[in-house]
Amino acid sequence: MKRFVVLFLAVLAVFSAQAQTAPVRFAYLSDVHITLNGTSHIDNLKRCIADINTQPDIQFTVFGGDLTDFGTDEEFAFTREIFNELVHPYWVVAGNHDAKWSESGCNTFAKVFGYEHFEFDAGGIKFLGCNCGPNMRMAPALIPQETLAWLDSVARAVPREQPVILVNHYPQDTSVLNYFQLMNTVKQCNIQLLIGGHWHQNRILNYEGVPAILGRSPDRGKEIGYNIIEIVDGVFSVHERILADDKGRTLTPPVERQPWYTQNFTDAPQYEPDQTGGGDNPYGLPDDYPFLKFDINQAYPQVTEVWRTQDEGDIGCGVVPAGRYVLYANESGIVKALDAATGRERWRFATEGKVFSTPAVWKNRVVIGSTDGSIYCLSLRNGRLRWRHRCQKSVLATPAIHKGIAYVGSSDHIFRALKVRTGRLLWAHEGIAGFVECRPFVDDKQVVFGDWANTLYSLDPRTGRLQWTWQTKGSRMFSPAAVNPVKAHDRIFVVTPERKTYALDARTGEQIWAASGGRESIALSPNRETIYVKTMFDSVQAYATAPVEVVKRWEVRPGFGYEIGPTPCACSADGQLLFVPTDKGNIFCLQADNGDLVWKHKISVALINAIVPLSDRQLLIATMDGVVTLLHY
Repeated sequence: MKRFVVLFLAVLAVFSAQAQTAPVRFAYLSDVHITLNGTSHIDNLKRCIADINTQPDIQFTVFGGDLTDFGTDEEFAFTREIFNELVHPYWVVAGNHDAKWSESGCNTFAKVFGYEHFEFDAGGIKFLGCNCGPNMRMAPALIPQETLAWLDSVARAVPREQPVILVNHYPQDTSVLNYFQLMNTVKQCNIQLLIGGHWHQNRILNYEGVPAILGRSPDRGKEIGYNIIEIVDGVFSVHERILADDKGRTLTPPVERQPWYTQNFTDAPQYEPDQTGGGDNPYGLPDDYPFLKFDINQAYPQVTEVWRTQDEGDIGCGVVPAGRYVLYANESGIVKALDAATGRERWRFATEGKVFSTPAVWKNRVVIGSTDGSIYCLSLRNGRLRWRHRCQKSVLATPAIHKGIAYVGSSDHIFRALKVRTGRLLWAHEGIAGFVECRPFVDDKQVVFGDWANTLYSLDPRTGRLQWTWQTKGSRMFSPAAVNPVKAHDRIFVVTPERKTYALDARTGEQIWAASGGRESIALSPNRETIYVKTMFDSVQAYATAPVEVVKRWEVRPGFGYEIGPTPCACSADGQLLFVPTDKGNIFCLQADNGDLVWKHKISVALINAIVPLSDRQLLIATMDGVVTLLHY
């Protein structure tokens, strides 16, 4: 009898809490992929918005990421114009398409919509939305550290009994490298449901016991529609409203289908953060983490950390040794110098925007770009500003310095040459079709770089005059834009996202040969006789640079699996070892002459941004999740 009374009171408490929650009804759309190059996505989205406006009981609309197709400033501005046709409030989160190809360096999203994550209450429920990363790099999703810190602060402040719904573009499984960190964060509060997109279809999922759904895009084939979500008396339900059927025929009136998902909310937290993981495991990885556990480091004890530091933000650029210093910048826009011997911070300089540009050093000067639209020159000794050159848009690209001249691209369709000592503009080549993010190749004869409009350029380093262009075909996502070109035997070598490796005549830009494999990661041997290419499907290829036809020296499968990271491989100074970075925080060391595995080591859970071989068998490394470390092997 006593047990029955307790159970009855518990049920009554749940019912009472739910009954006090006002009804909520809202529209949910994801993956609208607005592009200025086509009209179908635009027309279908507008049809959905017009239909939403006919329903006075819809209180707000949520968009679950991939608002644009390519993250351009124009796409964001146009998308906001369309969203503003809604007669009620709307909320948005960014998806990978909004972040990876953003010419502004992920600044325009916040400028256009006014925030990078949201928090609001409706019907007694706390709604949260956040970005998913990865910012500006091709890699699996990674929730930025700044976002996790914000989410943690909110989760701790929400009343324990208040139901919470989180919106994030990606499914919170192994699609997100640090999914376990987000899940542990939201388990601190009364998380009820996670809502996502990315797959363009309705799906019911479960993340470590927490219910989750993914929502459809407005146009799924010829069928046009969207989801309506209702929360009434503690019951959550989702159903589709279809405006045109799978044959493209308009339905008048639109058809509301039966709910494809329902769930009862609870009035108290149901989950506890996962406390598993230990040993050689600085991230507290779950026991079933799939991307090489840290215990792999115990199998190769010859690799040890000299020092390691964790930045407070994510890192979207490489790391550079400069005498007594190690230089890098974080995505909060802070340029930092660490002590090369200890890893302790020596100085910092704050730009006014996010930074994805790797510092370039010449004598006692440091040159770097920022998404605030400036190229900065700092003192190597103390980080003080020496000069600043203002561009018209973000500077995402990494400068290359040759004979005291910094060569750097930007997002304003201009490529510049600046005298490092004074900051004087020597020349500016206008008319670059897309934005530039790579580090150019520079020598006495040419400056070579790619853009996100399918084009590779060669300019005269003295005058900026165009020497030649070469183009990839098809989607602009196949552009030679994230690869750092290399040169040997009067040939330029690049790899592109169309999964090809190219050899071009350095004087004319004419294609000499092409080979299948690769994506964006390439390295040149110290003797300039071999290029090394990392492919997407668990292999590394070595090609001879001198022949006029394809000569593959070797190809191996080291075991890193599916791999899309653009970070270049690196060779030891003696050319005997090849270091292969991955997008999951792992490094593979191979014999350069045959590809045999020597060792492997896990640094973090995120993309390796740079591997810099130093003397005395040391490697300097930075990762996207903020780790900078010096290894000895």
